[in-house]
Amino acid sequence: DPYYRFNDVMYRWISLDNWTYSRTFKTPFDIRKWQKVNLVFEGVDTVAEILINNMTLGRTDNMFNRYSFDITNVIKEVNFVEVRFLSAVSYAAEQSRCHKAYSIPPACPPPVQKGECHANFIRKEQCSFSWDWGPSFPTQGIWKDVRIEAYNHYHLIYFSSTSFFVKSAWQWSLEIESVFDVVSSKPIAGLAIVNIPKLQTQQTFSVKLQPGEGSIVLLVNINKSSTVEAWWPNGHGKQTGYNMTTTFIMEAGHQIEKVSKAYFRTVELVQEPIPGSPGLSFYFRINGRPIFIKGSNWIPADSFQDRVTYDKLWLLLKSAADANMNALRVWGGGVYEQDEFYNICDEIGIMIWQDFMFACALYPTDQNYLESVRAEVSHQVRRLKSHPSIILWSGNNENEAAIASNWFSIPYADREVYMKDYVMLYVKNIREIVLAEDKSRPFITSSPTNGLESVKEGWLSQNPYDTHYGDTHFYDYSSDCWNWTTYPKTRFASEYGFQSWPSFSTIEKVSSTEDWSYTSNFSLHRQHHENGNDQMLQQIGYHFKLPRSTDPIKQFKDTIYLTQVMQAQCIKTETEFYRFSRSEIIKGEGHTMGALYWQLNDIWQAPSWASLEYGGKWKLLHYFAQNFFASLLPVAYEDKGVLYIYGVSDLHVDHKLTLRVVVHTWSSLEPICTLARDDVTVKAQSAVLIYKESINNLLERCRNCTRKSCVITFCLVGEAGLQSPTNHHFLSSLKDAVGLEKTQLSASVTQQDDIYVFVLQTTAIAPFVSLDVGSIKGRFSDNGFLMTEKKKAIAFYPWEPTSVEELEKSLTLTSLVDVV
Repeated sequence: DPYYRFNDVMYRWISLDNWTYSRTFKTPFDIRKWQKVNLVFEGVDTVAEILINNMTLGRTDNMFNRYSFDITNVIKEVNFVEVRFLSAVSYAAEQSRCHKAYSIPPACPPPVQKGECHANFIRKEQCSFSWDWGPSFPTQGIWKDVRIEAYNHYHLIYFSSTSFFVKSAWQWSLEIESVFDVVSSKPIAGLAIVNIPKLQTQQTFSVKLQPGEGSIVLLVNINKSSTVEAWWPNGHGKQTGYNMTTTFIMEAGHQIEKVSKAYFRTVELVQEPIPGSPGLSFYFRINGRPIFIKGSNWIPADSFQDRVTYDKLWLLLKSAADANMNALRVWGGGVYEQDEFYNICDEIGIMIWQDFMFACALYPTDQNYLESVRAEVSHQVRRLKSHPSIILWSGNNENEAAIASNWFSIPYADREVYMKDYVMLYVKNIREIVLAEDKSRPFITSSPTNGLESVKEGWLSQNPYDTHYGDTHFYDYSSDCWNWTTYPKTRFASEYGFQSWPSFSTIEKVSSTEDWSYTSNFSLHRQHHENGNDQMLQQIGYHFKLPRSTDPIKQFKDTIYLTQVMQAQCIKTETEFYRFSRSEIIKGEGHTMGALYWQLNDIWQAPSWASLEYGGKWKLLHYFAQNFFASLLPVAYEDKGVLYIYGVSDLHVDHKLTLRVVVHTWSSLEPICTLARDDVTVKAQSAVLIYKESINNLLERCRNCTRKSCVITFCLVGEAGLQSPTNHHFLSSLKDAVGLEKTQLSASVTQQDDIYVFVLQTTAIAPFVSLDVGSIKGRFSDNGFLMTEKKKAIAFYPWEPTSVEELEKSLTLTSLVDVV
């Protein structure tokens, strides 16, 4: 297993070698009957020479491109095909050496990443040369389908449909674009028939195809008397799609029938002045409705893309939807995801912010490079633009910020050349192609960016992190994460996060006994972020006692548990801050309309910012996300000794609710006082203050309470079963909590149909109760919770067959008081 222990370094030689793929094949058809035969590669990773029957067909240098070679005159009955790869690492180094005019930083990743250099000189998955959460495995090989296409007359290469709502006519229309290759030397005429039975829509067009490669665009108006159901994001409505058949009947006699799905949704990125604030808004309107974007960032699910199966994608994306997410950002240092990824997102309502694959670096702009990028962008936009899930194209990750904040210490006098390159690559090339290919969704040049303000400043703003414009990325590992005042009151938080360790069962698979300590060589080797392991301990130390067990394995497991508790609590605090900032402007800042934490998934088994471990297991953070992204949520924070509770709602109508506030002393399961506030109005799609009281008053009212001896929980309850998750607010650090007792936690397991029910019992209040069933795949209905009642039932949803016996045998129950 390449992920076992130190194999990433042991196997480095593989990527420094050149490898050749070859095979002999029989042609399964009569070659004389076809006018044109192509050899098509959907994906080659990355630098290769392609030969058939010892004739060079061409070369590849871009992992994200599709390559098609005309083999009409070289194909025989029996053929020998070869793909001769060149080491991506050597190629990148050579490209960098040849770029003599000026250097293009960064040359190499930081040593802690144990990576390869000059990733920016090759159009390949950037993080395959290493990242701060991933190993260096610069793969080479054929990573997508290879096929032979034979055709006469004409052939359909790309087919896409995008929807528009025409306000003047109050009608939906579809733009269908088809890219053809026409073999004959003169134009071919014929008919195109588009049929959407469910919408009583059928239209026939006369079309003419010119010789060579070209596209035709059909504009289909949807029958006005049909009710069109729009596609909505998760939590806002259904993901309706309509079956559509497009038939091309040409004079040459050969007809093509394309069956596809048509989706109807509009997207606008709204950047306009805000009353009482400098700057501009930055939020998405879907089908005319402002949507608060809730979710995370997606990285490649494996260093080896062929291991990323449909099932793996489904599991990860379904876990995002199950945690009440409605969006993911496909980050610009990975890959443009496979078709199945976007199909699943269309199906379950996950909106996609799609970066182009450029990240944390400056890039060359010589002619060859730009031509390769242009082909890549054009191919990817044509391939993906039919997906309603994609709501934004973004040019790169953090490259505007890299220049603005001078990450690479470029002398001021030399900045001009890099700024010119930046505009050349992202604006004059990528942006122009995107706007020409796809008018159905917005484009921004970078993330973070100041949006229209960046455009005004010549595409490179002075400070891309300005909270009054665009989106921000924010990381701070040294300040206390429970202190909400450290977070930016931004228009849109597209990246923020804290690290944690994956659970022991995940680490165990790729390590051996001597590795099981927080300070082992293995633990240091897996941490690719400078001082990451220490930063986690520092953050834990603010509020929790560090594990001191004399049993080294227990100490390791306790530390893992605390990193997950810390990460969950930190990101909860920050995300809730973004959610309650939705409706207010304070000192010109606020109207936050997006929270995408870094990051959703893991590429291997290692400490990282992810909420889903490699293999899909939910960390405590992911269970917390299920609550902090709930469509109805009460959120508390303290300011100058006063407790504020906001009602946050993504629901489409106002609700009259009851706010229940319960105060417990740490030493008793019986509440010390409760307060019910009826007739609380929580407004649709907003965050409003519903409760305010000084902590001193509250403590006085609940006699015997001090900050250290009591804890507050609260929830919203309405009619017809409408209920928010129960939220908590700590009045002091838990390391200072008075009255916390060692508890007897126990669980009994029963099976009900396809799910298992764990009934937990406790003898005392138990903070951060964690249920772990080792490597049995599945998820719980809730985890990491504050247990304030004697009994609690938790469901377990298995992802593979299991049994009561297996679950009982694998179960470990941990709460904060079990850490010694």
